[in-house]
Amino acid sequence: MSGIGLAGFHHVAIICRDYARSKHFYTEVLGLRVVAETWRAERRSYKLDLELPDGGRIELFSFPNPPARPSRPEACGLRHLAFSVAALDACVHGLERHGIAVEPIRLDELTGRRFTFFADPDGLPLELYESESQGLNAGDR
Repeated sequence: MSGIGLAGFHHVAIICRDYARSKHFYTEVLGLRVVAETWRAERRSYKLDLELPDGGRIELFSFPNPPARPSRPEACGLRHLAFSVAALDACVHGLERHGIAVEPIRLDELTGRRFTFFADPDGLPLELYESESQGLNAGDR
């Protein structure tokens, strides 16, 4: 065994500009479950713990006056956050019903799976990546 012994992915932390708007987006539009919501008075910040069906977590923070992201999406650091979905077309239609712009669906040339990008209320690039069971079969490529 090599490496340091990582057991898996735990969470991603996101800082938002408008807490109410982002909370609505992540809970009502994307459907993430609220695990805990904490007001931290000393930081003038909310921390919202959200959970995906597979147990992955997102921590949403509301620090006052955060600096803007340098560029999209090739700034040094986290490029984007990708969510696995079973039915890409249904997810795209759901986002569009909420008035969210979604890029055209693309095909990953390495895996044959379909994917697309959209953005959260602060412009953070988010990806929907279709699971293998719903993607193209080898004979369809």
